[in-house]
Amino acid sequence: MILIDGPLSPDTIAGIIEKAGNNTETGGHSLFIGEVRRDNVGGRSVRAIEYSAYEEMVVGEADKIRKLILSEFDDVKAIRILHSKGVVNAGEISLLVAVSAGHRHQAISACAKAVELVKERLPVWKKEIFDDNSDQWKQND
Repeated sequence: MILIDGPLSPDTIAGIIEKAGNNTETGGHSLFIGEVRRDNVGGRSVRAIEYSAYEEMVVGEADKIRKLILSEFDDVKAIRILHSKGVVNAGEISLLVAVSAGHRHQAISACAKAVELVKERLPVWKKEIFDDNSDQWKQND
């Protein structure tokens, strides 16, 4: 698990993809890329989300997620989770989950499960910042 200040850059994502391709034991890679939406909440548009995290706990919980996925999906070879902290503007990337497996079916299923576990378990909080500079805390969805 890696926490990144601000949005995840295309270069960071490309590096993860390149690294995944270096493992010749894998034939399937599944990526989830989460982007900040410009939601409309009560007539206000979301301009950005400010992510806060309990960093030590995030690392521990992410390791538990990784171990759980590896125990449930015997064909999975690698899992990478990157999450933003700080301000990420609408349209920017805040989450990457990448799973590499011998075959595509396990890569896809394991990636989907890992994303759900990240949303359920990681102590990362989101404050929506609106175009009018007001803000409110948001529930994970």
